[in-house]
Amino acid sequence: MIELINIQKSYPTQTLYQDLNLRLNKGDKVGLVGRNGTGKSTLFKLILEEEQPDSGEIAKPKNYKIGALKQYFDFKEKTLLEETATALSEDDKYNIYKAEKILFGLGFSEEDFQKEPKSFSGGYQIRINLAKLLLTEPNMLLLDEPTNYLDILSIRWLREFLKSFDGEVILITHDRDFMNSVCTHTMGIIRKDAFIIAGGTQKFFEQLSANEEHYEKQKIAQEKKIKDLEEFIAKNKARAATATLAQSKVKILEKMDILEDIEYERDLKFDFNYKDTSAKFLLEVKDVSFGYDKNSILFKDITFALSRGETLGIIGKNGKGKSTLLNVLAGELKALSGSVDFHPSTVFGHFGQTNINHLNMNNTIMDEIHSVNVKLPESVIRNICGIMMFSGDNAKKKISLLSGGEKSRVMLGKIIAQDVNLLFLDEPTNHLDIESIEALTNAIKEFEGSSIIVTHSEELLRAVCDRLIVFTNDGADYFNGTYDEFLEKIGWGDDIDETKPSKTSNKDEKKDKPKINKKESKKLRAELVAKKSQDLKPLKAELEILEEKAKTLMGLDKTKVENEILEIMQKIESINIEFEQKMSEF
Repeated sequence: MIELINIQKSYPTQTLYQDLNLRLNKGDKVGLVGRNGTGKSTLFKLILEEEQPDSGEIAKPKNYKIGALKQYFDFKEKTLLEETATALSEDDKYNIYKAEKILFGLGFSEEDFQKEPKSFSGGYQIRINLAKLLLTEPNMLLLDEPTNYLDILSIRWLREFLKSFDGEVILITHDRDFMNSVCTHTMGIIRKDAFIIAGGTQKFFEQLSANEEHYEKQKIAQEKKIKDLEEFIAKNKARAATATLAQSKVKILEKMDILEDIEYERDLKFDFNYKDTSAKFLLEVKDVSFGYDKNSILFKDITFALSRGETLGIIGKNGKGKSTLLNVLAGELKALSGSVDFHPSTVFGHFGQTNINHLNMNNTIMDEIHSVNVKLPESVIRNICGIMMFSGDNAKKKISLLSGGEKSRVMLGKIIAQDVNLLFLDEPTNHLDIESIEALTNAIKEFEGSSIIVTHSEELLRAVCDRLIVFTNDGADYFNGTYDEFLEKIGWGDDIDETKPSKTSNKDEKKDKPKINKKESKKLRAELVAKKSQDLKPLKAELEILEEKAKTLMGLDKTKVENEILEIMQKIESINIEFEQKMSEF
């Protein structure tokens, strides 16, 4: 259990918290939401005592250990076992078996122990950091964007690990699905204070909206009361018979706590500018292969045609060539063989991790956006900056001063400064907050042109992708269907769980557990998909009826129906979470 009491924290340019209060009980797993810049990461630094509050207290039990999972990889030892053992305490430094036990539990084999830490994939390097963290035996984990740069399979593994972790967790992530599946509570830093509820993000934002609506009604009622009091005082203060009563009204007015205007946080809302085209196919790719040399081919014989209005998702493990394929399609890398042919009317915008690195650090935000379309007048550039949440003097900030999320918004601003009909987007959700990701998702869905997206976000895949290119251990293949159809018909197969058998697991239990072959796995997956559809169908029908009913009601009747709607949505969320858990078992 940990408690933050009346925490205040300010910087010269910004006040982050005013009397922030928070109490975590045993086993609570809290998803922390809020716009970039509201102080989520600073809250972690205060809890870890890396920074101190201006006032207030952080109370925790004696010997209560708090650990933070590092996002970066700073491995100095030559072998995995030596690197992990660096986390052992002075009293335990010779008890290497403790490091071995945790590594086995996290899916490493004895053969892995002598490998260089940097030789492992990104997902396994995260596990190395996690092994080092667990050796400190923490009571609480603080996780700041742990899914950044992890592939789908590693994200799924981390999700299951956190759900079974016997301790408290505070999690910052832009991945709403990941947060909802792991966390028991959702907390936001809203107007310099903490607001926490039991439940997922949807319930949180609905409750926040209801609270704000109630506050606005209270404010209107208070303003009316103030007006009535002021009118009464003005009419009666000069009359001897009513002067005493008028004075009592003055005292009521003086003691009243005036409700301030709500400072609503600005949302990112935008559309990509579509350049009209009559092309049926904007891009045709035939037998494309690539490798940095002929002995290390990343992918071969990729063939597909991208029709107007279609979105293609590129998915799979890290290090397999997803971003490389996108760069080959965008012409930044030359294919070893095959052809990439654009329709003459195709104009594309490219958002990529390498593009962010190419931003001119000495330029202002306005300079960068102007650089892609020198014909734009300053008024239009300022408008684009405003849409990307850089209003006023913020538009003149230098790129070198921006955070990762702000640089991502500059890249999006550069794309919407152009008229395009094809988008190349490489991990566009990295560094964006939940609300900005929702705006980006809507912009992609509304875009009349075509898109090719590299992403590890299953939520984004489900929302926008019509077709897929899937990278596995065996290369890359074009899949003519949605992500859910891919899971149903093919699935991740042997790749779904990278965890190798634990050396500490029960041998008899492993012997008794029947092996499921790929054919049987596909059959069971299909049955799960059918059951999910069957379970959701009546709930969705009932939800539709209630939503229509709510439109015609007022007052308590409407509130009652809205509560029923919320209960059904929670049931739907529960079915989806159970479905994902069972799918990950095959």
